[in-house]
Amino acid sequence: MQLHDFPLSGNCYKVRLFLGLIGQRAEIVTVNLAAGEQKQPAFLALNPRGQVPVLVEDGQALVDSQAILVYLARRHAPDWLPDDALQQGRIASWLSFAANELHHGPASARVIKLFRRPGDLEATQAKARQVLAVVELQLGSHAWLAEGAAPSIADVALYPYLALAEEGGVELAPYPHIRQWCNRIRALPGYVELPRL
Repeated sequence: MQLHDFPLSGNCYKVRLFLGLIGQRAEIVTVNLAAGEQKQPAFLALNPRGQVPVLVEDGQALVDSQAILVYLARRHAPDWLPDDALQQGRIASWLSFAANELHHGPASARVIKLFRRPGDLEATQAKARQVLAVVELQLGSHAWLAEGAAPSIADVALYPYLALAEEGGVELAPYPHIRQWCNRIRALPGYVELPRL
C-alpha cells in the first residue's frame, strides 16, 4: 500500500491517522506541492484532479480523503464503518460536512493564514466558528460524532481541521466539548501526531 502525501495537509493527515489507528502500514510517497509535482503527468495518471492524498493498493488508485477512509474501513477495519444503516447514514452526513462546511471554514482559514493563500480570512474564520458551534453542540450530548459507542471514520474525517483551527486564527477555548473530544482521539491506540508549523 502506498500513500501519496503532503505532510502538512490535513486531508493527507486524516488518512495517515486512520492507518495508524487501524494498524495498517503504507509506504509514504511525499508529493512536493510547491514544485508542482501534483500537476505532472506521472501524478495526474494516478489522480487527474492533481490533488493529494492518493492511496494505491493492489495496483488501484483511490482519491479523496473521505473516499479513502470509507475504503480503508470497509477493507481493513469494518468496526469504524458499522453495517447498521442509521450509523452509516450518520457517518455519511459527517463525511459530507467534512468535505463542505469544514473545508470552507476551518480548513480554508488555516490555508489563508498559514500558507498566505488568497481569500477572505475574516469570512472563513466566521464560517469556522459556525462549524465549531455545530460540532460543539453534537459533542455536548455524544462522545463520538456518529453517536455510536466507539469512534468512527466520521471522527477521523473531522479531527485534523478542528484540532488545527487555531492555526487559522480560530480559538478552541470556547468549545470545551471539542477539546475533550480531541483529547479522546489523541488517547486512541495508534494515534499519529498532528503536523504543525
